[in-house]
Parts: sequence; structure tokens; C-alpha cells
Amino acid sequence: MERKIEKFFQKWKKDIIRKPLVLYGPKQVGKSYSALNFGKTNYKNTIYFNTSNNKTLTDLFTKEKSTERLILNLSLLSGETILQEDSLLIFDNVNNIEIIKGLKLFGSEHSKYHIIAITSRRENLTEFKGEELQFKGMNEMDFEEFLWAKNEKALAELIKESFTKHKTCPFHKLALELFQEYLMTGGLPEVVVANLEGKNEYEIDIMKQKILEVYEKELILSKNLIDIPRGLEVMESLPEQLKKDNKKFQYGVIGTGRRAKEYESTINYLVNNQIVYRSYKISTVKSPLSSCREKDSFKLYLPDDGLLFSMLHTNLKQLLSDEKIKEILYENSIAKTLAEAGYALYYYQSEGKAEVNFVIQNRMGKIIPIELISKADSKAKSLSVFMKKFTVTEAYRVTENNFATKKGVRYIPIYAIFCLNDNRM
Repeated sequence: MERKIEKFFQKWKKDIIRKPLVLYGPKQVGKSYSALNFGKTNYKNTIYFNTSNNKTLTDLFTKEKSTERLILNLSLLSGETILQEDSLLIFDNVNNIEIIKGLKLFGSEHSKYHIIAITSRRENLTEFKGEELQFKGMNEMDFEEFLWAKNEKALAELIKESFTKHKTCPFHKLALELFQEYLMTGGLPEVVVANLEGKNEYEIDIMKQKILEVYEKELILSKNLIDIPRGLEVMESLPEQLKKDNKKFQYGVIGTGRRAKEYESTINYLVNNQIVYRSYKISTVKSPLSSCREKDSFKLYLPDDGLLFSMLHTNLKQLLSDEKIKEILYENSIAKTLAEAGYALYYYQSEGKAEVNFVIQNRMGKIIPIELISKADSKAKSLSVFMKKFTVTEAYRVTENNFATKKGVRYIPIYAIFCLNDNRM
């Protein structure tokens, strides 16, 4: 399946000051597959090393401080000839600082060897940081990539054109139906493939449950053992948190007597490793938005809609008929799409309880509110009040309807949220 990361890989390969690349992102999003596929189609040979519990490899990087000695030993270890400019070296599941130190040698020398290191723990980046390396995040398939997989690339282009040119999409109904299918499936490649192969809803749900177990196992890597059971409690509470009218994270949903200070490090761990996304409440607006955030008031979202779909114990029929389920999944999808586009997430809530679902600030410093409108609250006024109060000139309402512009507000259909990035806004 075609992934957007492939264009980045091509650019990285041609970079005259190319450095070893650290590819990071949650488990199961396709990092290893994409790197291996890139190697297969762009290099004479690809040499893959799984670094997990690989003492031989760790000892090698600890001992050798010369790039040529490292290449010689890696060649002997793999049984492959490693060629400058024409071999791709992939180091998977990298969590060891000694291996990273060794890879930094190649970056400091601007060597002609092409190296990708893969890690699923974003927390590692603090330890791995250095100008000798290049970093790139990768997430699950977004809706545009899902359309590519469904052989609907022309439809994806039509959606982008409609967004850019402010015109209606001629295949609106089809796009909405495919987006609702995407919400059920999610963007994890293994599940998308199962969908393409015609697996039924229940078979796909079993697959997603196994992936949820993989995410839960990530908590075992937490340095604080007490965070493991608490992390599971937070994860298991998310469906109920998002079902509430007020989706602010409440510790009481986890259990009676639970307190914020007991879960602070746990939630930080989940956020830092992209197991959940966090949106902070703001009750005023000024630049930068980070100066307005209320640290103790936030919402949590999951990074994959399909996993949330399964955790809600719902089905496609309920999604189409239950406005509450639809609202939860739509809001989660907007949150994870914005977060993965690089935006810090905030939501606005006034003392009078007027709420705007998302407020973001783009790279030019412009503050942009985004309001989700469901059929149940189609006459919501929160966005209009927000725009007048804070003199905002650009705003979006996300609905199930086609593209439109009314009273200075851009209305975009829910399936077009992948267009909300700095390249098009």
C-alpha cells in the first residue's frame, strides 16, 4: 500500500547532507514495512537488524568507534556486502543508547552509508537527540492514504481540490460513506489490509483487540512500575470519558477516590509515547496558545479511530444511526488528524459553558477555531460568540454536509479534515 512517508524517504535519500534517519511512531503503524519496502525498490540490497535483546549488536556498537570498523563487522554479522550509496541499513526496535551513539558517528562524518533506525517510543528522542541524526515521525494511515488503498485516489484529489477552491465535492455521498468505513477500520495497515481482503466486521474487531494488547504491553516499558496498572486504567476509561457530554478527563470515571497527582506521570507517559493525544482547555485566547492552557483541565483521545470504535463496542449500523457514537468518533478523528499534522491541541470553554471543540495556532501564528456540528446541535452559536469575542477572522465548522462558506465561516465535511494542515490553510 502506498504511504506518504515514501516521498519523504526519496527526499532523504537524495539529500547531499543526508544523516542517519530515526523513524519514530507508535507500534503497528507500518514503520518497518515502509522502510523495508523503500529499501527493496530503491537499493541494490537492504540489510535488516532487529536490535531488540540483541547483545551481539549492542556489544559491537559499544566496542567499535570507527565507522569503517562498524561497517566491516555489520557486513560479517549479516553476511551481506554493504555498499556506499547502494545499500540501506535498517536497525529496528532501537531503544539502546549505545547503538544510537554508534549511528551518530555516521552523521558526524557525513558518510555515504544510508541508515534508518526505527523506534516505537517517542520518549527515546530526548535521549537520542543530536545534530548528527535526522528525525521523522510516522503515524497510522490517514483518510487520504485509506482512499489510495481503496483505489480511490481520484476521489482524494477531488476532496483536496474542493477544499482549496472552496467548492462543493461532486462525490460527497461516496466520500462520506468511505469515511465512515474508515472510522470502523481505522488506519493501522494490518487492519486496512483485512478490510480490503473482505474480512467481516467481527474478524476485524478480533484483530484490533490483539493490537490493543500490543499497545497495553508498551506500558510494561514504563520506568515507573506503578504506572503500568494506572496506564491500563486510563486507557480503559477513555470510551466512558468521551461518552460524557463534558468530555473533560475526570479521575472519578476511573474509580472512586482517584486523584490527579496519582495519575500525572502515567498520563504524561501515555502522551509522550503517542498512546493517547491530549487537548488542553483554554478560557481566553492570546498568542502563544500554550500560555492560555489550564494544566489540570484536558481531554484525551486515541491515535486510531478504529481502535476507539472497538473499545466503544459498537458496529457500523450503530455508527450510522446513533448520533452520540458518531459525534465521539468524529471528534476523536479531528483530534488525532490535527495532532498528527503537528498542531498542539486546545479546546475553548467559557464560564457560560460555550465550547469550541478545537483551537489551533498555525506556523504563521494565526489562531483558528474548529467546531464540530452534529445534527443534534446544528444551531450551535459557540463559534460565532468566540469569533466576535476574540476578533478571529478564520474559522471552520465540520459537518456531514458538503463544502460551503457562510458568514465568514468555512463549512467542511468531516471526511475533509485531512486537508487541515499548513500547506492548505
